[in-house]
Amino acid sequence: MSNVFDADLTACAELVQRADPDRFAAAMAAPVAARRMLFPLYALAVEVARAPWASAEPMIAEMRLQWWRDALEELALGKPARRHPVVTPLAGILSPQMAARLDGFVAVRRWDIYRDPFEDAAHLTRYLEESSASLLCVCASTLGQADEDVLRDYGYAIGLANWFRAIPELEERGRIPLLDGTPAGIRKLAEEGLERLSRARAKRAMISPAARPALLPGWQSSALLRQAHKEPARVAAGQLGLSPFARNLRLGLQVSTGRW
Repeated sequence: MSNVFDADLTACAELVQRADPDRFAAAMAAPVAARRMLFPLYALAVEVARAPWASAEPMIAEMRLQWWRDALEELALGKPARRHPVVTPLAGILSPQMAARLDGFVAVRRWDIYRDPFEDAAHLTRYLEESSASLLCVCASTLGQADEDVLRDYGYAIGLANWFRAIPELEERGRIPLLDGTPAGIRKLAEEGLERLSRARAKRAMISPAARPALLPGWQSSALLRQAHKEPARVAAGQLGLSPFARNLRLGLQVSTGRW
């Protein structure tokens, strides 16, 4: 990678590799030119996801999130980028509008700091859309033309599948990740995710070939949502997931066919 990336991009890629192996695999399956766009954004996702857990003291966690909001606001206002291995490469790929769009992506993570449950179903949906679909929209827009409604549906499905996998750890940390954690409640959520995934797939043509690499992180989502729907007990048990063979096969098929 050192022959292709500068020190900051390499640092971003290494951060993603350590903290988010699935996104790293998706990025490495993308064309090299796309990786230059995706790795800084995926590194941002890692940093933002970590920030709420940086300290048991809520004020410190709030300050960590605010640091990222301030850095993005500076980019949105056209100010010089802060010297930082993630912010610096972001400044080279984000338009002011994209940087402003990411504020909600960071702000929604305030929920992670506290132990309050979601207010209602709309609150949970908003959390998943801001923390997953918003990032997907920005990633895709750096690469090519893509319909935002399609991306929001697909991004929601990715976010929900990942949320299901995170539930055991969230509960261990004292959070209340679901409004209804019963088997029926999990099935209902999984159905919503599968419906939005199906709606997105019905409009595949609205995602340009250039933007498709941004959708690679969703390569497992359909299978994970189907698992949760069929066997909801696997969610609480932390048993959602594919075998290494199935993971590699699905990713390879999405790359080779362009069908997501």
